[in-house]
Amino acid sequence: MSNLSCGIVGLPNVGKSTLFNALTRKSIPSENYPFCTIDPNVGIVNVPDQRLTVLSHLSKSAKIVYASVTFVDIAGLVKGASLGAGLGNQFLSHIRETDAIVQVVRCFEDDNVIHVSGRIDPIEDIEVINLELILADLQMVENTLLRMEKQAKGKKELLPTVELLKKAADHLNQNLPLRKCPFSPKELEIAMNYPFLTLKKVLYATNVGEKDLPSMENAYVQRVREYAAQEGSLVVPVCARLEEELSQLSEEEGLQYLQSMGLKESSLDRLIKAGFELLDLITFLTTGEMESRAWTIRKGTNAAAAAGKIHSDIEKGFIRAEVVTYEDMVAYKGRVGAREVGKARSEGREYIVKDGDVILFYHSS
Repeated sequence: MSNLSCGIVGLPNVGKSTLFNALTRKSIPSENYPFCTIDPNVGIVNVPDQRLTVLSHLSKSAKIVYASVTFVDIAGLVKGASLGAGLGNQFLSHIRETDAIVQVVRCFEDDNVIHVSGRIDPIEDIEVINLELILADLQMVENTLLRMEKQAKGKKELLPTVELLKKAADHLNQNLPLRKCPFSPKELEIAMNYPFLTLKKVLYATNVGEKDLPSMENAYVQRVREYAAQEGSLVVPVCARLEEELSQLSEEEGLQYLQSMGLKESSLDRLIKAGFELLDLITFLTTGEMESRAWTIRKGTNAAAAAGKIHSDIEKGFIRAEVVTYEDMVAYKGRVGAREVGKARSEGREYIVKDGDVILFYHSS
């Protein structure tokens, strides 16, 4: 995983474009990513991490490289998208390629911004989008099932896949997303081979008005929280209008403006961090004179596999990992100081890396 990708979806006039525009103003220039053509509807954004600034001072690093998140603005989602309305199939192919879905939900009232259905009802909005994703998955299951049932007559090893697809079809036919389906671990393993839309994890970005600052809470947000809790999804309140204003300011001016509004960090920063949490991602850190860098891995990754994130040769020639916690790096002013007081641990291939581990890998060339 080079970085996490989130598809941003939402009905018209919910604040999706405003939020995406604010995100892309924070975008890393695409030329920093070799061999990568960035479409106008894609933004690659740094994951805020104060630890890297501190480490770069300790190591006198020439540069800082943050972990990043790719946001894809998925246009064309309207009622009937699964049947080709709006940008229909083009929208669906874009969303299939993302790791998670960020659904922007309107939780503000504004007579100047017409709602597509004429009234504010965040749960109805969520269900319109969910239904389109369910219908698209159902279409895919039914087409695949026809083919698999024919093949399974001669290949008995395909029967578990056929059973899984039948179970998925029954669940989808009840208008329920597959993330709510009680799959066994083995079934889930088979399901992950298919690009199901409703199996993806969802983060609801509840877009509130400026009158709801600084708490960002209102009755609409509360309803979305209750809905999300039933399916184990996360909710991050945002104020897209405020984010748009912040995106036009320098980092220092933006921070002062936030503080004047009684806020500690921007909604976008919380949204980016929540995306990491949603997918069980963590970062380990490396630091030296050349650079201080955050590397993205899944929770539960061992030291050898983490080394492979840096270079496959380091994983192949892995000897050991010298691990210092971020807190000890700061307390003892760097790796040398941490070694002197016995806070630098030598770990083997199977050590499970923790968020904030500052690691130096030893390997044979």
